[in-house]
Amino acid sequence: MKIEHVAMWTELLEEMRDFYTMFFEGEAGPKYENPAKGFESYFLRFSSGARLELMRSQNMREGVMDEHYVQIGLAHLAFSVGSEEKVRELTEKIRQAGHEVVSEPRTTGDGYYESCILDPEGNRIEITV
Repeated sequence: MKIEHVAMWTELLEEMRDFYTMFFEGEAGPKYENPAKGFESYFLRFSSGARLELMRSQNMREGVMDEHYVQIGLAHLAFSVGSEEKVRELTEKIRQAGHEVVSEPRTTGDGYYESCILDPEGNRIEITV
C-alpha cells in the first residue's frame, strides 16, 4: 500500500504550481478545469513518484494564513534533497526569491538535518537530507 497523492487547496493556483516546479522540480501535468463546479487543479509529479494535487474552487472559504497558527490537519510537506549542502543551497535560493525561511538549516533534536520555509500561501515546507 502507498499514498497515491496529497492534495492542497490554494487561491494562488498558478503561483503555487510555479513554486513547486521551480524549487522542488515537480513536473506539472495539464490543468484540469470543471467550469460547472468552479473547480480547477494541477497534479505535480516528483522524481520519487510522489504526487501533489493543487486545487482551487469558487467555493473555498478564506482561512487563517499565519505561520504561527496551528490547526488540525496537514502540518507540513517534507522534501528530501540528498545532502546537507543541498539543504543549505535550496534554502538560500528560496530566501533570495523572497520567500520566508521559518527555521535555518540545522540538525533537529530527532536527528534530521533540515530547514523550514513557507510556500506562497504560508504552508510549511521542510527541506531535509
